[in-house]
Amino acid sequence: MASPLENLTGQIGWRVGVRWRRLDNAIRPKDHMARLRLELASRYAPLTQDGNGLQSVYLTHVSTGFASTLFALIGKEATSVADVGHEVSRIERDSPAPERDIEEWERRVEVAIATDAAIRETERTALVQARRGQGLFRDNVRAVERACRITRVERMEHLIASHVQPWRDSSNVQRLDGENGLLLTPTVDHLFDKGFISFEDSGQLIVSPVADQSSLKRMGIDTERCVNVGAFSEGQRCYLEFHRENVLRMARGVAAR
Repeated sequence: MASPLENLTGQIGWRVGVRWRRLDNAIRPKDHMARLRLELASRYAPLTQDGNGLQSVYLTHVSTGFASTLFALIGKEATSVADVGHEVSRIERDSPAPERDIEEWERRVEVAIATDAAIRETERTALVQARRGQGLFRDNVRAVERACRITRVERMEHLIASHVQPWRDSSNVQRLDGENGLLLTPTVDHLFDKGFISFEDSGQLIVSPVADQSSLKRMGIDTERCVNVGAFSEGQRCYLEFHRENVLRMARGVAAR
């Protein structure tokens, strides 16, 4: 599980928890490329076609097929993991809560903004308030959106100004941009913020495959029919692309960071 961490340059990056285990039946992938080559991803593969490590790739893609072939080659030590899903769930359960790490990440950014003398005091206040969907950002979103896209609730006292591209990942200009926000009721805001739902540019609702279906229904998300919430502006579509690529929880094979 990845979580925010300040790196050696003082910038916030991502920490990935890794557990190492020395194998008795260690294999050399280069000796088995006749089998492994068939499962290599077309982009961002961990190996070249001849079996050498691909050092130029920062994020590598390991497909389910590639992992399964590796497990078969390693043998009993790997195949004895009867349920990889349960093992991953256990590791996630024992890892620090990502929400706590993200809160720390955003707190550090907020402190940096609040103490930056190069930013005018009024702008610093607006940027800090925008983290909670308040102040100028809320007013800017209200100029673009009038109701929750899912529930159609219009009363402002029941709506949260939610960033599409997260506050922590945005520039100061983007943090206050009304097109980088949606007015959502609290439960919908939770689902959108945590990546359990998103939207296509056309307004088509996207439901994450890892979201609990029964919970979604209780929270007002209809998973049994095609839901379209209406088209978005050009500016909103740019932010939605970021949300789909970086926030929406999708099952895309096994990714190693």
